[in-house]
Amino acid sequence: MLILLNKPYDVLCQFTDGEGRQTLADFVPVKGVYPAGRLDRDSEGLVVLTDDGKLQGRIADPKFKLEKVYLAQVEGVVSAQALERLRAGVELNDGPTLPAKARAVAKPDWLWPRTPPIRVRKSVPDGWIEMTIREGRNRQVRRMCAAVGLPCLRLIRWRVGDWTLDGLMPGEWREA
Repeated sequence: MLILLNKPYDVLCQFTDGEGRQTLADFVPVKGVYPAGRLDRDSEGLVVLTDDGKLQGRIADPKFKLEKVYLAQVEGVVSAQALERLRAGVELNDGPTLPAKARAVAKPDWLWPRTPPIRVRKSVPDGWIEMTIREGRNRQVRRMCAAVGLPCLRLIRWRVGDWTLDGLMPGEWREA
């Protein structure tokens, strides 16, 4: 079984929590499936869930280099230099990243409002980057954006391999 979930903001990417916070169980009533990879509590978007341990490993393990596409709303003007640095790979505190595919994009027209909304500063511009990575380090996209001087305000995972969020609103899921 394979399930695609649009994980809302402020939801833990696990099925249980001893502190009363929202988890995947609040959205997916299916037993015996587990997330193939993680998505931070403050990130939104596609989480792939499966009951197939081998498939889970192939999706989550960086050695298989499955592409993951993110849309990042960043603070600041997205410059050609920043995009080139992302494309070359950046140095993080746990070592260099693999090169990413990165391009400036317009705010997606399909984008849902986030609850709560991001903090907007009228005096500081923001922009959007579409970034494709083949690793999955902790908070990697956020750390890569920060490393090139573009702090991440909002992060949405759009695609994992061939699976996308297409047609799923936050909290919705479907079998793939």
